[in-house]
Amino acid sequence: MWKFIHAADIHLDSALHGLERYEGAPVGEIRSATRRAFDNLIELAIDEGVEFVLLVGDLYDGDWKDYNTGLYFVERMGRLREAGIRVFIVAGNHDAASQITKHLRLPDNVTLFSTKHPEQVVLDDLNVAVYGQGFATRAVTDDLSQAYPQGDSQLFNIGLLHTCLEGKPGHEPYAPCSIDGLLSKGYQYWALGHVHKREEVSQDPWIVFPGNIQGRHIRETGPKGCTLVTVDNGDVIKVEHRDLDVMRWSLCELDVSASETVNDIYERVRVGLQSALDSAEGRPVAVRLVMQGFCPAHSALHADREHWVQEYRALATGLGGAGIWLEKISIKTKSLISVGEALERDDALSGLLLAVRDMELDASALDELANEVSTLRQKLPAELLGGADPYDPANPEVLKETLEDIKELLVNRLLSTEKGA
Repeated sequence: MWKFIHAADIHLDSALHGLERYEGAPVGEIRSATRRAFDNLIELAIDEGVEFVLLVGDLYDGDWKDYNTGLYFVERMGRLREAGIRVFIVAGNHDAASQITKHLRLPDNVTLFSTKHPEQVVLDDLNVAVYGQGFATRAVTDDLSQAYPQGDSQLFNIGLLHTCLEGKPGHEPYAPCSIDGLLSKGYQYWALGHVHKREEVSQDPWIVFPGNIQGRHIRETGPKGCTLVTVDNGDVIKVEHRDLDVMRWSLCELDVSASETVNDIYERVRVGLQSALDSAEGRPVAVRLVMQGFCPAHSALHADREHWVQEYRALATGLGGAGIWLEKISIKTKSLISVGEALERDDALSGLLLAVRDMELDASALDELANEVSTLRQKLPAELLGGADPYDPANPEVLKETLEDIKELLVNRLLSTEKGA
């Protein structure tokens, strides 16, 4: 019986997006998160006594800023060498041969597969054949799997492939292939990379995306890590996920429809944030808080929106100290006040409500408004405009969403004023 580790999408020294601009975020810990997660991978490999480690693409996050990234990786490979652990690597789109201009000689326990054609490495001591081909350029649109050789019936066959498979939302369509095509090769295990969410595509034979080892932004929520595989007499007898991440991202969506007061909402937020903190299992967690629903406390919440945003941030700090941050707060509640009843009246208020309700932006109006906010866009920081969750005030969808927020706020204020008169 023996074991191996399958990991992918390491993105060494990749910046985590969405936290550094918030007060109190531990910038140093955030910037080192991918390295610390990779350290956990090295420790797991040694502790489990695995025979080898598979790194299936996007080891790096593009070209190195300096040689420190390479030196770090070589040193960690040296640790595995001392433990007698081999490493097999294929390049992905982020570390394609055309992108990495710097390189360092790797220890002799590391095999980096060709980017020109599939290669085979046979491990005689285990009766194992490992096959792989890396990306020669960033955008590989051919089905690389077609050129992989048929599996040897006398060996345990493992294929390494960085691929979108048959297409995955949010991922570039690189090296597409079919499940049937992979099955036809006769391999016992397909180690895939590129998709950052763990998925067991097939169990007979095994086709697995392990996900990335560290979430880097709010679209990569939940536990992240690698897959530990146990083989006995040529059969896979256990496939298990192992957490490696050192911090988590969490989407906390709360339906506050039943909340009568802002204090009720505050309590719902407290419970939601505590749940997110608990689910991180002792790790720091970055939370996107989203409140929604038709809410009796809607008017009071929006009347002093900035105050409550700061209250929720203070609440997070009080709950977890340096262990929890609010990456973003989105208040999407709706009013329970009847707009229809007010519109039936023949007065100035109903006329204004009608105008607000019927506000729409056609294509020409969107273009005109986008031009007007272009100056504002130029004054925004680059990190706000870029990254995995960018904010662009000139984007038509953003403009439409902003208009809906304005309409909701105006209607709510007008009706609230009328009610209190």
